[in-house]
Amino acid sequence: MGQITVLLSALGQGQRDAAGELYALLYPDLRRLAHARLRRSGEMTVLDTTSLVHESYIRFEKSGALAVRDRGQFMAYAARVMRSVVVDVIRHRQSERHGGGFIHVELDEAHGVPASDAREDEVLKVHESLAELAAINERWVRVVEMRYFAGMTEAEIADALGLTVRTVGRDWEKARLFLHASLR
Repeated sequence: MGQITVLLSALGQGQRDAAGELYALLYPDLRRLAHARLRRSGEMTVLDTTSLVHESYIRFEKSGALAVRDRGQFMAYAARVMRSVVVDVIRHRQSERHGGGFIHVELDEAHGVPASDAREDEVLKVHESLAELAAINERWVRVVEMRYFAGMTEAEIADALGLTVRTVGRDWEKARLFLHASLR
């Protein structure tokens, strides 16, 4: 068994110290995933690559035991966590932009609140559409999470889900068609 497999097994058994070792071992891969996601986002979030990886680690730590068999499944889980982090950051920014918990004060048009960023709105719409897509096909949701939110390649997704690259390509196309129709 490889070191990653041993650490994943230890995590599955609830050994909390294995999480830190696993993250340290996979840190370059996790940074690559985070960077791919944020590169497409531009200045959309207040997170940078390191912040996204570290926030994902904090959530991972809070989750407790994790039942994954291999590196691919762990990376799929990391993609899901990164999606959650990005969506939460965008929601928080938008709630602050629209007043958050502050007292509402009317402003004149010239000093109004700036419009929300179209890229942030897109991420939230995709996130909401994935809830609808989950009712149709949960695997398509995993493919979108890994591709759209984590920037993984079809080969990496195939490895993570135990599918062929061709199947992942077909799933990605079907999910994209659904999302395109849903977002219109």
